[in-house]
This record gives sequence, C-alpha cells and structure tokens, in this order.
Amino acid sequence: MKIHPSIKRFVDILSALPGIGPRQAIRLAFYSVGRGPSFQKELADAIADLQKIGLCKQCFYIQTSGNGLCEFCGSDARDQGTILIVEKETDVMSVEDVGSFNGRYLVLGDVRKNGILETDQKLRLKSLKSWIEKEQGGKAKEIIIGINPTTEGDILAGIIAEEMKPFAKKVTRLGRGIPTGGEIEFADKDTLKSAIQGRS
Repeated sequence: MKIHPSIKRFVDILSALPGIGPRQAIRLAFYSVGRGPSFQKELADAIADLQKIGLCKQCFYIQTSGNGLCEFCGSDARDQGTILIVEKETDVMSVEDVGSFNGRYLVLGDVRKNGILETDQKLRLKSLKSWIEKEQGGKAKEIIIGINPTTEGDILAGIIAEEMKPFAKKVTRLGRGIPTGGEIEFADKDTLKSAIQGRS
C-alpha cells in the first residue's frame, strides 16, 4: 500500500528512535493525524523546545546553562573529584532521585551487544581523562563504574576500570543490589541506594 509522503517522513524519523519500530511509528503518525492541528502544533512546539537544550561539555548530560556545563558539573556544592560513569541520561535521573550521591557524572552512552567501547565512548573517556589531568591534578578522588550488570556491561566495566585506574585514587563499582541483567534506570530507590552505598 502506498503511504502518504508526510506520514512516511514522520515514520522514518520516529522509527530511528530507540524503542520505536516502524509499526509503532505508523500508529503514532495516524494518532497524531487523528488528534488534529492543535495537538500537532503542541507536538511540534515541544520538539522545537528541545533545541534549547545541549549536552554538557564535561559529562554529556543535558544542560541549558549557557556556559556549557550541566547543573552537576557547574556546581561548587558537588564533589567534583567523585565521578560516576553511567550509560544513559536516565541513569543520572534515577541516581539523583535517590539523593545519596553528591559527585558528578560521565554519561558514556548505551553499551552495545559486543561489549566493547565504541568510538564515541572512547572519546568521552578521553575527555574525562583530560579533565582529571587538568582539574584534579592527574587523579580523581574516586571513579565509580555504574554500568548496568549485564554480560556486556560486566565486560565493559572491566575495560573501563583498567583504563581509569591511573586517573583515580580509587576505582569502584556499584554494589550488587542491582540484579544481574537489571538496569539502573528501572531500579527502585532502596535498591539503588544500597548499590551506591555498597560500592566496592
């Protein structure tokens, strides 16, 4: 069946997003059409507003400050020498909801199925190393590996720990309160709090 060009463009863009396949994108397209011009404008405005948000130049979390730093990297109240490396921005949000961590972050990016560091992830780690050398005298107080405890995540966590050992007085990993195969993003607050406090 021939699909209208406007719907095809919408579907092509949405199906490239994580967790959304072509069928779901088609359903969303028809849903948006059915809701009418008012909803479509609201959706377009919400997407346009995302242009006001950028990535922090230090940790790659979102920022709107104008100085290139997020609320954590730009805060004197945070322990800048304690760095938690996580996969996703939503992991940062989950950790912040717990309220047990007062350091800064590095958002590494999703772990791929092959369990190796991708080029963009290597660049982010290189950026962290450079920052530590410049701002922390070559060694951070502590680097915490907060990679999800999957098979691939465990492999990658080991690689990152070896890479970061020369750049920290202590390299730890979140405690095993989070079950193998689980994700930080979906852990309940008590479990995540235990994982942060029980790091080793």
